[in-house]
Amino acid sequence: MPVVVRAMERQSLNISIGDISILPLMSSDELISDIVRSSVLMLLYERPLHGYAIMSSMRNRLGKAVSPSLIYTFLHQLEERGLVSSSLKPVGRKPKKVYELTKEGRQLATLLFKRLASLVSIAIQPSLTVCAHCGAKIYEGGHKEVVEGNEVMFCCIHCFEAYRQERGSFEAHRSHGR
Repeated sequence: MPVVVRAMERQSLNISIGDISILPLMSSDELISDIVRSSVLMLLYERPLHGYAIMSSMRNRLGKAVSPSLIYTFLHQLEERGLVSSSLKPVGRKPKKVYELTKEGRQLATLLFKRLASLVSIAIQPSLTVCAHCGAKIYEGGHKEVVEGNEVMFCCIHCFEAYRQERGSFEAHRSHGR
């Protein structure tokens, strides 16, 4: 049954599964704000940055400009909560306010990374195949072979060769792509 996500009036998201419509979950602005806030934490986890560097990195990674008011408001909230500290440091011709995660901020970012990893794992799970030899999960690529009339997926040619040696002689026909 297809899951459909569409933008609705007032920039909200509506999700429907088949003929069942689920109430709008959040506005697209809220979703974008959450992505931006998560991205700011990720950037600061990598290294201390000043506001303009954060905005430039966001533009490069997300492919679109992010509102300075969203960035700076979030940085001030993090600082008020003790998750970020700031100090004036020489950057170029003049000192700039550089933001750095505190120990508590790094712990929050680590927790966020674990939650995001869990969400990504759930999202890609239906796309995974398993190597017939070693059991490795394969997201993209892999090595396909036709074994005894069946298409079988391996993570690499080496697993296929080992599989063939363990199973004895059989005729395999190479299949290109996935």
